Amino acid sequence: MVNIKTPADIEAMRPACRHAADTLVMIEAHIRPGISTDDINDLVHDFTIKAGAIPAPLNYHGFPKSVCTSVNHVVCHGIPTNKVLKDGDIVNVDVTSIIDGWHGDTSKTFYVGEPSIKARKVTEVARKALEIGIAMVRPGITLGDIGHAIQLYVESEKCSVVREYCGHGIGRNFHEEPQVLHFGNAGSGLRLQPGLVFTIEPMVNLGKKSIKLLGDGWTVVTRDKSLSAQFEHTLAVTETGVDILTLPST
Repeated sequence: MVNIKTPADIEAMRPACRHAADTLVMIEAHIRPGISTDDINDLVHDFTIKAGAIPAPLNYHGFPKSVCTSVNHVVCHGIPTNKVLKDGDIVNVDVTSIIDGWHGDTSKTFYVGEPSIKARKVTEVARKALEIGIAMVRPGITLGDIGHAIQLYVESEKCSVVREYCGHGIGRNFHEEPQVLHFGNAGSGLRLQPGLVFTIEPMVNLGKKSIKLLGDGWTVVTRDKSLSAQFEHTLAVTETGVDILTLPST
């Protein structure tokens, strides 16, 4: 069942969404060779708690950390460790904040030092894929229209879209209906209406789309060890288009 948000609901969500976005701005200043993903986790956790917010990933279905950090061929849900990032790595930092019971969810893939040609390629394709998806959002189109547009672009760039993980509705719950696929057929699926709030978060692989789940039950990697990148925003459908809720304060 899809939960349509009222204008008051959307305004109530905005602080959590803005905080999540501000967290990524804060983190960007710290991303450099030599930082560990545990360091990133600690920075996110402290920044969130000091703001009076709650890090939604912590203990979510048993996830042990306050943020997801997915490095290089990790597609999503990477668990922070003492692993130190090195020059040329890419790392996706996926932040979800809770304020007054409302969730805000956003992520960004960062370059660690100077990226390789391949790292830059997959990251910029993922960034553009999100932009293409957002540009589609308005009342009357379908979720299939969004997924189709993203898939068409990504595959035109000789990359692939992960099928098993997708965007989602969000609000008082971390994950709500609908599921927002980043591939599919134009004209299919739920038709958008004002008040629908969801994430778009395409996971783009430089190689093939096949993935596997590691033994920790969380970390997802590309089967062919190719690089993977992702960007994510939380969005609200308005009467005339889209409101990107996870924009930073400044």
